[in-house]
Amino acid sequence: MPSATKHTGRSRARLVGMAASAVVAASGLAACSSGDGGPPVLNWYINPDSGGQAEIASRCTDAAEGRYTIAVSTLPRDSPSQREQLVRRLAANDSSIDIMSLDPPYIPEFAQAGFFAPMPEDVAQRVSTDVVQSAIDGSTWDGELVTVPFWANTQLLWYRTSVAEAAGLDMSQPVTWDQLTQAAQDQQVRLGVQGIRSESLTVWLNALIESAGGSIIAENSTDPEQIQLGLDSEAGVRAAQVMRDVSASGTGGPALSTANEDTTATDFEGDSAGFQVNYPFVWPRAQAAVEGGTLDQSVLDDYGWALYPRVDADTETAPPYGGINLGVGAFSEHPDLAYEATECITSTENQTYYFTSNGNPASDTTVYDDPEVLDTFPMAPTILQSLELAKPRPQTPYYSEVSGGIQRDYHPTAEIDPEQTPQDATELIEAVLRKEQLL
Repeated sequence: MPSATKHTGRSRARLVGMAASAVVAASGLAACSSGDGGPPVLNWYINPDSGGQAEIASRCTDAAEGRYTIAVSTLPRDSPSQREQLVRRLAANDSSIDIMSLDPPYIPEFAQAGFFAPMPEDVAQRVSTDVVQSAIDGSTWDGELVTVPFWANTQLLWYRTSVAEAAGLDMSQPVTWDQLTQAAQDQQVRLGVQGIRSESLTVWLNALIESAGGSIIAENSTDPEQIQLGLDSEAGVRAAQVMRDVSASGTGGPALSTANEDTTATDFEGDSAGFQVNYPFVWPRAQAAVEGGTLDQSVLDDYGWALYPRVDADTETAPPYGGINLGVGAFSEHPDLAYEATECITSTENQTYYFTSNGNPASDTTVYDDPEVLDTFPMAPTILQSLELAKPRPQTPYYSEVSGGIQRDYHPTAEIDPEQTPQDATELIEAVLRKEQLL
């Protein structure tokens, strides 16, 4: 892992042009070089957003002053489909992929497969400075930084201040899942979690196991048969107990088995709201509802936030870590320019813009001192604290197999047996890794 030295906002600022100009944009799959003898065209495969990455591409095209142009090509909306498209193209040595926006859990798989161009040491030094530790961890494989941290996401505990006060909870102090479940039952309100059979379920389980002091993968290896899982460890059993207890309490609502981040946020805007774990998009979503006349201002005024709940009172929480990091394609014809472009894309100015305009938190810690960020997201200090404590999901080239096995055996959460489910999931995943069973 590269060491952290001071990377000043001034040096970052030199990478960014303040004016935005037109940039080549393509919803399909664009070529990566200019065909008319002009400057190279760097193709950046982006995940869908509200136009923020296209705007940053335009800014960085300006900053390049004619040395290159950045074009954007939009990947499918869901993360597994994004991975599938990139894997297929990179496996075919596709040189059109200069830069890719990549979900952190897939980084080890791509690195192990040789899909990333080697990162120059000086670039690794600069892009890892003033960056939250969770984003560094999520960008690292086999002891080396292999992708550039861009934006980092985490879940907070959101609560209605009126409910917390009525329940006698001191939200200035850490709270546990057991306390929240009891408070939600006593106040007859919802404790919103994501119980749908999808990646959201793995996110929840991983955060619980890490918060209990364990890990889904206890001993890692590039050899799938040598991976040792920690699902049936003491921490794994404790995490399963929390999932079972929340589900059995009824506080997750009747649709817990299909609840995702959006439905949980919707419930939190309703009359039965009490608590929820969710990402920072909850805040601008509620603001937009107030502005649109579908949510009363008094509801938004009742919103509070805190760090992700603890599993045990004396053990620090380990919130979820997500977001997007930038990889440079191994078959790019212009890897040096592509890495230069990633430094512009992830500059302090552009991460600040992306946070305030698209609601995606920065991996750059200095962004959280910006007055506009603090005005737009008053919970920004809590987001930063959460990101410093956050832990990535299992870092393994076989992530899809591990997550798929978890989703199969831990869903629905109401049927979790803390003594049996972790063991069943372990046996399933191990069989899949040995190629003895299919998901």
